[in-house]
Amino acid sequence: MSVNESMLQRSDIAQAKRIVVKVGSSLLTSLENGLARREIGQYCREIALLMASGREVILVSSGSIAEGCKRLGWSSRPEEVHRLQAAAAVGQIGLMQAYEEALQAHGCGSAMILLTHDDLADRQRYLNARATLKTLTDMSVVPIINENDTVATDEIRFGDNDTLGALVANLIEADVLVILTDVQGLLSADPRVDATAERVESALATDETLTNLVGEGAGTMGSGGMVTKLKAARLAARSGAHTLIASGEEPQILTRLLDGENLGTWLQAEVSPMTARKRWIAGQLRAKGDIVIDNGAVHALRQHGVSLLAAGILSVRGDFRRGDVVRCLDQNNEIVAQGLSNYGVSEVEAIKGLASGAYRQAIGYAAEEEVVHRDNLVLI
Repeated sequence: MSVNESMLQRSDIAQAKRIVVKVGSSLLTSLENGLARREIGQYCREIALLMASGREVILVSSGSIAEGCKRLGWSSRPEEVHRLQAAAAVGQIGLMQAYEEALQAHGCGSAMILLTHDDLADRQRYLNARATLKTLTDMSVVPIINENDTVATDEIRFGDNDTLGALVANLIEADVLVILTDVQGLLSADPRVDATAERVESALATDETLTNLVGEGAGTMGSGGMVTKLKAARLAARSGAHTLIASGEEPQILTRLLDGENLGTWLQAEVSPMTARKRWIAGQLRAKGDIVIDNGAVHALRQHGVSLLAAGILSVRGDFRRGDVVRCLDQNNEIVAQGLSNYGVSEVEAIKGLASGAYRQAIGYAAEEEVVHRDNLVLI
């Protein structure tokens, strides 16, 4: 089952450079045996191959609660929040140790990042997380992300790492979100009641008819079902990321998916990551401040599409923080562009007119060379 194939270019996935891979609890753990180390090793081998091909891979992994239950000798997932939090704290150590050992075997470094949805809702923390992830991927280190279940009570009850995977895809402007689960993808009907059910090969993530195809429910150790995976795909699509939902039980699944093989369900976003991001920036009507730039900077922005550096800044006004939307004005106060500032107003005031090498002396540190990066800048 598929929709307009001219619109859905599954083969384009081979060009994806930045990929978020979410692996579900059902693939990584069991009550009887805890972590499935052989499977973890297989996924890590594939991740290493993808990185060797020049791709950036960010892994979102469930499994800490299930591993904690095994270590604590519990035969079922508890319902009490404080016991779930305890299991997550115990299990996270084993989960990360397993990934570290498996990635090291293939020459890859790893880093643990625990997030909550609140971390990504706060603009300052959002930017800090984004900068950390970018630094890690630039260093060819695999960030391994999980929800901070120990403190995120709402998420531990109702949340899921499918949603976290989509938020991470938004955060880093991923090309593709791959959700690995224990089923082959979205199905056209419930196979338990309809023997003619077939895999949905491709669709737009926003296709409302898909809502009727997914049912509630999750496995013994997980907290999400196909409903959450469809919601995650739609969330990822807002920032231009496509989503693949596929069975992690298939051999060499990541390599095959990223080679364009017709496996799983391909849910396509309707805009590119950059288009989606710049639409959002352009749509922010209330800028927090203004940065007046010289004629050289105006020319560079308009003609060459470069970032705004402090050297071209004449003056600054308003009250803004790092990550806020600011307007870039020419000397006649005509708006040239709008974007997200990497520095607060007091810092821009201190570094205006300076070369990037002088930032540290002026404000005590140097975060980014660009005051407004071109990826976060929209010409008006």
